[in-house]
Amino acid sequence: MTSSFHPPQRTLMGPGPSDVNPRILEAMSRPTIGHLDPLFVQMMDEMKGLLQYAFQTKNELTIPVSAPGSAGMETCFVNLVEAGDTVIVCQNGVFGGRMKENVERCGATAVMVEDEWGQACDPAKLEAALKAHPEATTVAFVHAETSTGATTDVKAMCDLAHAHDCLTIVDAVTSLGGTELRVDDWGIDAIYSGTQKCLSCTPGLSPVSFSQASVERIQNRKTKVQSWFLDLNLVMGYWGKGAKRAYHHTAPINALYALHESLVLLQDEGLENAWARHAKHHNALKAGLEALGLTFVVPEADRLPQLNAVTIPDGVDDAQVRGMLLNDYNLEIGAGLGVMAGKVWRIGLMGYACRKDNVLKCVSALGEVLGRVGANVDAQKAMAATLASYGE
Repeated sequence: MTSSFHPPQRTLMGPGPSDVNPRILEAMSRPTIGHLDPLFVQMMDEMKGLLQYAFQTKNELTIPVSAPGSAGMETCFVNLVEAGDTVIVCQNGVFGGRMKENVERCGATAVMVEDEWGQACDPAKLEAALKAHPEATTVAFVHAETSTGATTDVKAMCDLAHAHDCLTIVDAVTSLGGTELRVDDWGIDAIYSGTQKCLSCTPGLSPVSFSQASVERIQNRKTKVQSWFLDLNLVMGYWGKGAKRAYHHTAPINALYALHESLVLLQDEGLENAWARHAKHHNALKAGLEALGLTFVVPEADRLPQLNAVTIPDGVDDAQVRGMLLNDYNLEIGAGLGVMAGKVWRIGLMGYACRKDNVLKCVSALGEVLGRVGANVDAQKAMAATLASYGE
């Protein structure tokens, strides 16, 4: 007979999900009420305000999509892109490729602007593509590329897109809550994220935000949005203004409790304090990893603090080390994706997982395991370097 599932207590330092704050798990256990209950509607309105703070926007259309970050991505594309459109997609990792897939499934043409994996998207290449394709309506790119740990200059990219009368779609799945992100100041038209990274929440929801220019495009489409579930013209009947809401779908009530609690935690910490915390613990982790002889894939100026991609030492088996960390230390780190599979580890430092004790555990465990598999490392030196970064 099948019994209840009781997972072990892991330390999640991969590319996501990240460790979930206990307050968020407690929030999920609260009594379920109806998705049209006046008290639930009141919480929805609070959540919109909290998301506006997290995104640093005044956009009225700022909501959580009732599905993971990939659905947030699809929400942006199916609402803003129509068959026959031309969309310029800047790719410097796996998730730019997923943008291309969305464009093509909308019946539009994707013009690809490619940069080497591990590098930021190059605004000069985007400018050349915009000049070569005056018919383009939209520019799409990833702010924080989860496959490599590279960040891109969002404002520069948005300024170029707007100069050529294009709207922008930005992937902020790994950046929201962990590194500087300013939707209004940077001119982002449509943006999507996820709850399982720097927001310290469980997977399953995707915060999105749309500028007024994006809303006008959605309202003036020539054709219906191809996805009924993700059609914002319909969804806003439920997430719009006022106490009276139109039924669209049964919202994931307890998951929304969790997101509300995570956003309250972010508000209480302060957004800029959260950004500073991620940077501080990244610097300590960086000191320890480099003392182990590991090198970062991304140049320092373009490096995300919350996603650390480091090269695997020669002769070291990727899966063996990750397996030993998981089995012996209950510590999860991530494998490489795409062209980086088997070549890098992706070490996440996100949200509630971004803490001193986790940094010390990761450096200590990785040093011990690398020594055990025959790598030439000095684990004590690595720990000393980590502690020195903390002033100890």
